[in-house]
Amino acid sequence: MRLLVPVTIVVWVAVEATLLVRDAARGKGSTAKDRGTRSFLVVMCLFAFVAASAIAAWLRNDSQFRLGSGHLAIGVAFMWLGLALRVWAVVVLGSSFRTTVEVDAAQAVVDSGPYRWIRHPSYTGMLMIAAGYGVAIGNWLALTVLLVIPTAAVLRRIAVEEATLADVLGPPYVAYQHHTKRLLPGLY
Repeated sequence: MRLLVPVTIVVWVAVEATLLVRDAARGKGSTAKDRGTRSFLVVMCLFAFVAASAIAAWLRNDSQFRLGSGHLAIGVAFMWLGLALRVWAVVVLGSSFRTTVEVDAAQAVVDSGPYRWIRHPSYTGMLMIAAGYGVAIGNWLALTVLLVIPTAAVLRRIAVEEATLADVLGPPYVAYQHHTKRLLPGLY
């Protein structure tokens, strides 16, 4: 079971690399409107994963930071659910999905699949992967790092992305914002 944690991370990295290659092959991926958010998100997530791993290793014998039994299976399951949600979001958005903030003026507002419940399911999936990793490594402090740092980076990215979507897509996107939550169905 422990082997599933690094396997899941390798699969996730492969999915992300595939998205970058897809953008490049289609001539997409311009960072002109991105305001550095893609790089910031990658750096902050990488930092959070490394820091959490170091914390868990450093405190592995400290029982006050340990999660209860079953944490490994729960964490791995949560990571795979997050990965599945991220991939589902990419598939539903299709050619409109980019790793940077780019919106085509003729692009339609997508409100099917996971987008019917939340505006940013791919980021929710990413945050689920991070949280799942924190649960899988079994340390409360590491889990906190993996919840706070990636979430802060994602919220910065969402602010930039939503401003661009509202600007380019106009009233249809603004109306969509009013009836869907950002990351958690019915909550936020």
